[in-house]
Amino acid sequence: MKIAAFRHVPDEPLGYLETVFAGRGIPFAYHDLFETNEVVPGDATHLIFLGGPMSVNDEHEYPFLKEEKDLIRTSVRRKQKVLGICLGAQLIASAYGAKVYRFVPEIGWRSLRKEDGARGGFEQFPAIFPVFQLHGETFEIPYGGKLLASGDVVRNQAFRIKNALGLQFHLELTESMINDWSRGLSRHQQNRIRRETPRYLPESNRLCRLVAGDFTGP
Repeated sequence: MKIAAFRHVPDEPLGYLETVFAGRGIPFAYHDLFETNEVVPGDATHLIFLGGPMSVNDEHEYPFLKEEKDLIRTSVRRKQKVLGICLGAQLIASAYGAKVYRFVPEIGWRSLRKEDGARGGFEQFPAIFPVFQLHGETFEIPYGGKLLASGDVVRNQAFRIKNALGLQFHLELTESMINDWSRGLSRHQQNRIRRETPRYLPESNRLCRLVAGDFTGP
């Protein structure tokens, strides 16, 4: 097993997933598209598409986005497991013809609901669970996809299509990443996030381990 993580900006890495993979002896390598502009997975068996500030619709400005969508479809056909986080989830949705568009921004900790019939790692999720959000676009569920988690404001939060899993939210965050991402927010938002992080981050880490186990499992 070898994981390729496609990173769109330096400050959106695997985060806590690095700790999980290292603890399980699973090798991973970053493919930094902000430097190479090339989508080359090499001999990877599992693919992760991370977040970023661009839109999946910005293919003219970022041509590698189209290449990522092509790779997602090819990898799914080959029965490789694919995980998309935030922008990565939107890439999966777009790769299968679903609309991705600007919507109500979500910033900070939010509660989501597990959908009835959720499978994979989501089977072990609680009915209501906390996640960290930082996004301004949303996606429709592509034809053949299954909604796994939903929110009150932004409904589509997690979905699976074949062997690809898309998460609009960030389970991979560490405390240092949250602090870094919060620097540009208002003082009120920063204070709220600072108060809520010690309460919610341990559960977020636990859920991240569940997703990682499903992603790297049989």
